[in-house]
Amino acid sequence: MGLPLSPPIKPMLAKLARAIPDGDDLLFEPKWDGFRCIVFRDGDDIQLASRNQKPFNRYFPELLPVLADALPDRCVVDGEIVLPDADGRGLDFDALQQRIHPAESRVQRLAEETPSQFVAFDLLALGDDDLTERPMRDRRALLEQVLEPNDSVHLTPATTDRDVASHWFTRFEGAGLDGVMAKPLDGTYQPDKRALIKVKHERTAECAVAGFRIHKDGEGVGSLLLGLFGDGDDGMPRLHHVGVCAAFTAQRRRELLDEMGPLTVDALDGHPWRDWAEAQAHSEQRMPGGFSRWNVNKDLSFVPVRVERVVEVTFGQLEGGRFRHGVKFQRWRPDREPESCRYEQLDVAEPVAFDQFLRDA
Repeated sequence: MGLPLSPPIKPMLAKLARAIPDGDDLLFEPKWDGFRCIVFRDGDDIQLASRNQKPFNRYFPELLPVLADALPDRCVVDGEIVLPDADGRGLDFDALQQRIHPAESRVQRLAEETPSQFVAFDLLALGDDDLTERPMRDRRALLEQVLEPNDSVHLTPATTDRDVASHWFTRFEGAGLDGVMAKPLDGTYQPDKRALIKVKHERTAECAVAGFRIHKDGEGVGSLLLGLFGDGDDGMPRLHHVGVCAAFTAQRRRELLDEMGPLTVDALDGHPWRDWAEAQAHSEQRMPGGFSRWNVNKDLSFVPVRVERVVEVTFGQLEGGRFRHGVKFQRWRPDREPESCRYEQLDVAEPVAFDQFLRDA
């Protein structure tokens, strides 16, 4: 490629804030729930690079022709690969994850069945010009001029009005907004630097603890397995696996192992996930409801415990009945019974079609 910037380039990052910041010098954008991607185009040569600089081309072949139609002939564009839900319920991150598959035949089939889209939000190079030292306001203005959006390539909405950003944050979470980004209008593009601000959704939930996994270093608890009760196919209450909470310190991992130890005694007697636990002995590693949604090769073995403890956690989003990411341990809830931990407690966003947000923003 003969561009002024060549791959790999590490994308500019953001630090977390709990409130949308004030300031007349900020540009606010949606934080999309997808895969970060930097697009390099030099004529017919288009390269898609992931956040960790790995190529995306083989996984998203359907994007190449639509990007060729939308982008100027020579440019570098930062953005997000997203996948709108087929039923108009925002963005489907689960389906997007399934696109990363080693089998070429499956990749091609999914490219037709669940085509992805691209949301552009920064312009790093245009023609022979490296724009990374130009301020954000100039890069945005140029991006608006040169991008030709189509049905699959979009220019991200942006505003300098904090009230508008707050409206997006609360109203359009169900459209796939992972939060709101705040970008200094005078800021340059700083690869791999947390020079931006992200404000993400955070909620709390009280979950039953049904097991744990040993940390990869073999010392203490690596993660707690969380469950919520809901009705099963037979109408009877069933404990559904909704995710894990992890990221404990080394000391806390050891403390948790001491706390969980007594609960392992006779844990399989009437355990709601007994079939999963027993399948471990046959290396099937099967979760309630099927294999891991995120990684079919992931080790899903766990140590079952008697379902007697309730933990309060924070989480960002619920998708397909499970926590997506950002689940953090807050505290034990000895005042709560596991049976009271039901889906009904969760305050989740109403779904909004992805294209509706693009129209209304």
